[in-house]
Amino acid sequence: MNLIKKFLAAQAAVLALWAAGAQAATDEAIAERLKPVGGVCIQGQECAAAAPGAAAAAGGARSGADVYAKFCTACHASGLLNAPITGDTATWQARADEKGGLNALLQNAITGINAMPPKGTCGDCTDEELEDAIQHMSGL
Repeated sequence: MNLIKKFLAAQAAVLALWAAGAQAATDEAIAERLKPVGGVCIQGQECAAAAPGAAAAAGGARSGADVYAKFCTACHASGLLNAPITGDTATWQARADEKGGLNALLQNAITGINAMPPKGTCGDCTDEELEDAIQHMSGL
């Protein structure tokens, strides 16, 4: 009987240690999810907390390759939902000719087309960054 009690006590101790560790990780995860996503900056004063998109804007424009890698690959790498595939210049050229050139493709990217939402999934991209991404994907 003593052996069974020791065995159960050992299992209870392991379970208690696991639960304490899980709680600590959970508290950290909760704190991470609840942290502010931005801050308010007053003109003329130093801004301590900038919004996530503001850091990219302050640091300069992202390259077309960077925008593509982060926001465009999900659909344009595989052709998901009839998206033109990256590197298929002939298909991109045909679309550009049909729509009215690279500017028309850019307008489609800005406003959205078919299953693609406005600006794809890059809500904070500038028009120039989107144009660079289109040029990167299309080779035009």
